[in-house]
Amino acid sequence: MRSSNPVFSREGSFTREPGYAGFGTTTQAGGQYGNNPYAGTPYAQQPQAQGPLTDEQLYEMYNGPSAGPAATGRMTLDDVVARTAMTLLTLVAAGAVAWFVLPFENFGFAIGASLVAMVVGLVVSFKRSVSPPLILTYAALEGFALGAVTHVLNTVVEGIAIQAVLGTAAVFAAMLFAYKSGRIRVTARYTRIGIAIAMGFVLLMLVNMIAMAFGADLGLRSGPLGIVVGLIGIALGAFFLSLDFAAIEEGIAQGAPQKEAWRAAFGLTLSLVWIYVEMLRLIAILRGDD
Repeated sequence: MRSSNPVFSREGSFTREPGYAGFGTTTQAGGQYGNNPYAGTPYAQQPQAQGPLTDEQLYEMYNGPSAGPAATGRMTLDDVVARTAMTLLTLVAAGAVAWFVLPFENFGFAIGASLVAMVVGLVVSFKRSVSPPLILTYAALEGFALGAVTHVLNTVVEGIAIQAVLGTAAVFAAMLFAYKSGRIRVTARYTRIGIAIAMGFVLLMLVNMIAMAFGADLGLRSGPLGIVVGLIGIALGAFFLSLDFAAIEEGIAQGAPQKEAWRAAFGLTLSLVWIYVEMLRLIAILRGDD
């Protein structure tokens, strides 16, 4: 199963390397460590003993430290949480810079940062090897753009920033609970339906954008119809999160390389940014008459 998130959608989203369950091939029946029964432990790369092991060797192996992520080189949930926190902190810090430093009336820097962030995001999504600097660069640029836009909206609709942040956090917590409790199951049918709705949503937004460029207003971002569209947008963001959770869980189970935690963090960040933007739009519509 692969996520619709561009980070996880392509083949080999978790980089395939020899020596990990389900990834790549090995040159001999015993894997990259041959027939070593201690493959994956701190003793895996030691020369194999010729003949039966001595009592001292068995005692040393039994009492040695268990293999952790550093020894196995495999991704864990802690790795994903740490990288995601680092990416989101970078995004928030850049947003704070835009909020307090960028001139209120100047959107040029914000628009430029948004466009560059889109390009960097595409490069990260389709780049086969993981690049933490590029991921953090995307987070900084995206955070800068969001900080500038949020500042302006918060001036017009007071308190919208904290409301959007709390709303995004609530959606994330609800989806995580629903996924871990089994209330949401990421099946092939679930994925196909969600992808079809997402493609229709994106196409509709493109049509609306083109119409607005020619002076027409389809009403998709205002009034009752705008509220419905906003709710659908948030629901799609939640859908992307569920696919991200499933992809991360599968990557951990299959022994994906530890560096792939950065790719997982990038995917989660994309989904959270989507939800936050849609949350801003929805709250702006609901509070438009304040």
